[in-house]
Order: sequence, then structure tokens, then C-alpha cells
Amino acid sequence: MTNYQKELEKILSAIDPDIRRPRLLLHCCCAPCSSYVLEYLSRYFEITADFYNPNIAPAAEYHHRAEELQRLIREMPLSGSVSFEEGPYEPQRYLDAVRGLENCPEGGERCRVCFHLRLEQAAQRAKAGGFDWFTTTLTISPLKNAAALNEIGAALGEEYGVRFLPSDFKKKEGYKRSITLSREYGLYRQDFCGCAFSRAAREAEKQAVAEHQTNAKE
Repeated sequence: MTNYQKELEKILSAIDPDIRRPRLLLHCCCAPCSSYVLEYLSRYFEITADFYNPNIAPAAEYHHRAEELQRLIREMPLSGSVSFEEGPYEPQRYLDAVRGLENCPEGGERCRVCFHLRLEQAAQRAKAGGFDWFTTTLTISPLKNAAALNEIGAALGEEYGVRFLPSDFKKKEGYKRSITLSREYGLYRQDFCGCAFSRAAREAEKQAVAEHQTNAKE
């Protein structure tokens, strides 16, 4: 099994930020997940935080997450330059991409299609913008398949001719650090991935817990 954290560390060890900071397009899913990743990678790269998440619904949720990421970048002291770019909000594109997969379990094929949709946009923007690397914050989540994300990213990097930065940001206490930073900056921490399907699943879980607690009291 590939150790993506070790692959990342090998790449970072070859970078001397005092000579030149490579340009990194970092796909960001939300502020909490981005917090540790920005803290970590801004020591090595000039970063553009790329917010492209057509899966997020409803629109109010999408805009809230985008605003929180911008606030984090403004308020958090970082080691290098970090700018924010927001892609188009295209919820219908996401729904078209996952049509027929609506009933897939969380973490299944529907999620792989979603990963591909967002990472392909990042690869395209990285290529068009002359970036040295692109990657995503998604591997920080214990609920996301880091191997699948790295496989998809590497394949898209080959297709579009831009290097994909391997990662497993949850390692080395990365996920725990993101929780600490989220508390420190008072970040909005959502309790579902982003799409309507994950939200419905989360609501069903909460309902089941509530019913269990009610039955236990009776």
C-alpha cells in the first residue's frame, strides 16, 4: 500500500522556499479541512485556494463555506502567499454527473464521480494558469478514501500535463490539528459532507439516535 504522506514529504524535502516557492493550486472543500493544510503547505508553496464544489447544497450552505474559507485566509497567519479563487457554482453539473448513483452509499461510486469532477476542474485550472502542482484538501478527512483521491488526481495530472501533489493530510496528527485550528478561529464545522445525499443520510442518523434515546427513556 502506498504511503502518500511519505511521498509528500519526499517532494517537500526537495523544495527550498528561500530560492523559489512553487505555485500550488489547492482545491479546498471547506475552511476546517483547509486550515491545517494551508498551515502546512504555505511553508513550501505559493498557494491559490481553489473553491470549486458544485456538490454542495443548498446554495446558502455553499456560500457560507466559501465565505468561511475566505475569512480563514484573511485571519490566519501563514508562512507564504495564499490567495482565494472561486470557481462557478454548478449544482446541476454535479447532479448530472451522479445521475443513477443517487442511492449509492456514502463513500461509494457516487463519491468517486464527485472527486473526479472537482479534481478535473483543478487540473484544468492548474494547467491553464501555469501552476507547478495541484492537489486537494479532501484527504484530511478520515471519511474520505485517500487512495482513491490520489489515484484520480495522479491520472488527471497525467491527462492534463500538470503534476499532482500526493497527500494523506490526516496523517501526522493533521486531522486533529484541523480541529484545533477550527476551534481557534471559530470556524463553521458542518456535520455533513456537502451534497444533498450526505445531508439526508446525516439527518437519518440523527433521527435514529433521537428515537433510540426516546425509547431508552420509556
